[in-house]
Amino acid sequence: MPGKDLLDQKTTRALLLRAQEGDPQARELLVRANLGLVGKVVRRFAGQGREGEDLFQIGCIGLLKAIDRFDPQRGTCFSTYAVATILGEIRRFLRDDGMLKVSRSLKETSRRVIRTRASLKMALGREPSVAEIAESLGIAVEEVVMALEAGKAPAFLQEPLAGEGEEALCWEDCLSSEKEESWLETLSLRESLRRLPAREREIIWWRFFAGYTQEEVAKQLGISQAQVSRLERNALQKLREELEA
Repeated sequence: MPGKDLLDQKTTRALLLRAQEGDPQARELLVRANLGLVGKVVRRFAGQGREGEDLFQIGCIGLLKAIDRFDPQRGTCFSTYAVATILGEIRRFLRDDGMLKVSRSLKETSRRVIRTRASLKMALGREPSVAEIAESLGIAVEEVVMALEAGKAPAFLQEPLAGEGEEALCWEDCLSSEKEESWLETLSLRESLRRLPAREREIIWWRFFAGYTQEEVAKQLGISQAQVSRLERNALQKLREELEA
């Protein structure tokens, strides 16, 4: 079973560049070094009615996708991106089988993350970063990412997409359905997202899927927070217009 990730960020980024250029040895080294991330995510799904080895294999598919899709130039941590991708792959697999449940421990972590996020926001006077939440709770950043995925509607999911008042349609509404289908698979928003400019689409992903603050996104993309805010506002307006058309 997986061991500890022994690669530092500099080595990881160098290997990612080589792997994405078609170097099979670099790809293999990245997989072997990051199998521990797969194991960590798989353990969160204990008792789902599937053999751990099955989920581990699915998680490895997610790891391979993360290696192929990660952009080393963005300045974010590969392990954080990989955990989110691995988690998404396993969740899709279990959802398709009608077996998706959230473990008791992950639910508790999710509650702690939501409470801590709220208290930090009050104390700091701004939205806390994922890293700040992790530090406050004494847990890994990857655990915070998983908890946000599992939790019910962090505050950023309650921002309106369309309509006003009681008629408003929120991100939470789009994310939730009886089959736990993602909002990308509802309301034909997939095509709407594809029509967004690449930078706006990227900001929407980081803000509303990865749960990053505008400040974090700005650092990752190498632009100002004001630019992130403006681009996000433009993108949301376009999506609202699509929904209301």
